[in-house]
Amino acid sequence: MPHRLPLRKLHCGGIFDWDAALLRREELNALAEDPALWTHPQKAQNLMREKNHLDEVIGGYERLEQDYKNHMELAELGDAEGDAAVVEEAEQGLRQVADALKTLELESLLSGEADANDCFIEINSGAGGTESQDWAEMLLRMYTRWAQARGFKVELVDETRGEEAGIKSATIKVIGHNAYGWAKTESGVHRLVRISPYDSNARRHTSFASAWVYPVIDDKIEVTVNDGDLRVDTFRASGAGGQHVNKTSSAIRITHMPTGIVVQCQNSRSQHANRAEAMAMLKARLYERELRIREEKAQAVEDTKTDIGFGHQIRSYVLHPYQMVKDLRTGVETSDTQGVLDGKLDAFMSAALAERVATKTAG
Repeated sequence: MPHRLPLRKLHCGGIFDWDAALLRREELNALAEDPALWTHPQKAQNLMREKNHLDEVIGGYERLEQDYKNHMELAELGDAEGDAAVVEEAEQGLRQVADALKTLELESLLSGEADANDCFIEINSGAGGTESQDWAEMLLRMYTRWAQARGFKVELVDETRGEEAGIKSATIKVIGHNAYGWAKTESGVHRLVRISPYDSNARRHTSFASAWVYPVIDDKIEVTVNDGDLRVDTFRASGAGGQHVNKTSSAIRITHMPTGIVVQCQNSRSQHANRAEAMAMLKARLYERELRIREEKAQAVEDTKTDIGFGHQIRSYVLHPYQMVKDLRTGVETSDTQGVLDGKLDAFMSAALAERVATKTAG
């Protein structure tokens, strides 16, 4: 008989409370049929978003349960007929079910009050000029591809180009359910080792860039900001040149004086729109900072932002003399460096998330 992978009973409490999920879906279906719901558009959108997500999760579990039954029946048929090819096909299907179940279970652990929200991912180059700026742009591409592969929408909020190549900094907004929950473990310093394409002597270089992830604040979370604590500066947005250069000072930079947090936005030609987006980013940063203090996590934003070097690394990307990407927190590693740079980050994110949940539970 084939090796039968254990499939956790899906209709259970604990990691995913099946009965509670079904009850909540009934409540949401009833609320969605109320004509008065859309008199409050934001409330209606949040409700429909929760309903659609719950439909997706419940449907996913039901499909997995059916797939499991189908593959088990196929395995038993192949075993009875002595057909090794059929047995192997069934075992491959069972492994896929187990992997999919693991992903669903991890998503069910994203229960923090902001885990379901959209998020901002901010990239900053470290010391090293063009080398680090090129690496920062590679990280920006990596996270953009990761988000798009998961079906998330990506918007470029702000970008400061390097003098020769790459970027000094950039911020993207990732829009999708659980975007923050999945990406939140990516905050930290990323180290690249490679033969520099900018070195005529083809020497090996080490470059650093940082990623910082913080949630988009929705109407369920209240963050109060005093106008007296803010310094607001306007400047001309950077562009490709010619007619694309912004002729007016529409870009906005906001500094929160008590914390030193600085945000900026230049993705719109409207100063009003840029200010609104920058304020949303500031509130998100302040909220994320409060979360870290509340959860007694590693260090404050300023520590990571001001020391982009060996001391705060979370992951190392070695392209020479061998191929290896290794997460320094969980030990997860792979030789598929190109796949990682193309956005295949789920293994790293899943391991970091599972470790964080385990640590929190143990505490």
